[in-house]
Amino acid sequence: MLLALRRTLASVVLLASVVLLASLASAVLLVSAGLLASLARAGAQATMPEPPAVTDPDAEASDSHSPARRRASVEHRFGVLLTVAYDGRRFSGWARQTNARSVAGELDGAIAAIDPKASQTRGLSRTDAGVHAREQLVAFDTDKDIGLRGWVLAISQHLPDEIAVVRATRVPAGFDARRLTTRKVYRYTVLHSPVRDPFLEGRAWRVMERFNHSDLNAVAQSLVGKHDFAAFRGAADTRTDTVRQIFRIEVRKAHSDDRITLVEVEGDKFLYNMVRIIVGTLIDIGRERRPRDALVQALASHARTDLGMTAPPDGLCLERVIIDHGISDDASGFQKLDSWPPAH
Repeated sequence: MLLALRRTLASVVLLASVVLLASLASAVLLVSAGLLASLARAGAQATMPEPPAVTDPDAEASDSHSPARRRASVEHRFGVLLTVAYDGRRFSGWARQTNARSVAGELDGAIAAIDPKASQTRGLSRTDAGVHAREQLVAFDTDKDIGLRGWVLAISQHLPDEIAVVRATRVPAGFDARRLTTRKVYRYTVLHSPVRDPFLEGRAWRVMERFNHSDLNAVAQSLVGKHDFAAFRGAADTRTDTVRQIFRIEVRKAHSDDRITLVEVEGDKFLYNMVRIIVGTLIDIGRERRPRDALVQALASHARTDLGMTAPPDGLCLERVIIDHGISDDASGFQKLDSWPPAH
């Protein structure tokens, strides 16, 4: 009987051990499954790609951190026309460039410091790198009702020394001088000297030879009138319309310095490097490197090879702009518009 009792107790202990081991195994399996599920969810989250950026054009246009889009969404009430002068030696030209300093970029930044919602500037002439201007016309639009004197003084505070706002004029919003009948006057300065002049460095082309101004002036008159100036442009100019009108061209000695020759060209529009090619050819004619009729030959042949060199940009300056009509409602002209300082 005692033996039977021992056998019964042993069976009970064994059964309890089996049950306990089964329970532990189930618990381990449950924990393992949960852990694997957690790891799977974490892995999925780690490898799941980020949601794509918003591509809705309307959503992007409302981004307040985008100055260009913010400006485009504003309906401006006022237009301002600036007369700007600049020394072009340290700029890559008028036009905006992402990797270089430009006159338009400097003006845009100065205006944005006063009105971040103002439009970008619209310049009348796209001067090249190193070319100067005494009277570049620059328009922009704004919603701020600031007096003209205030615009001149405020913008000037944010400009480098090489750029100056000479005058501000009230014009309608959206005004663009490029759409008007205008004349541009370019002046090129040539210094005849065997040595450098530090006061003309970067503002004149220095050559060794001296010329007869009357003879060169007579040669230059063949360009006056409306002609096809296809030969008088740089290779980068691919425009098909190359007809331009020259109203006046003058080669003369400067009154204040007999070492200086001034070449003034007045026309309606100009091709790329057109004035510099004219000046370079006149100098080559004076040096007897080109025939006296080189200008006439090029007008007939349309061949760049009939002309002389392209003069460097140093001596070229946009001297002034003449607006014939259409700038004011009564066609009274640019001089009668509200300006500061007042135009004379």
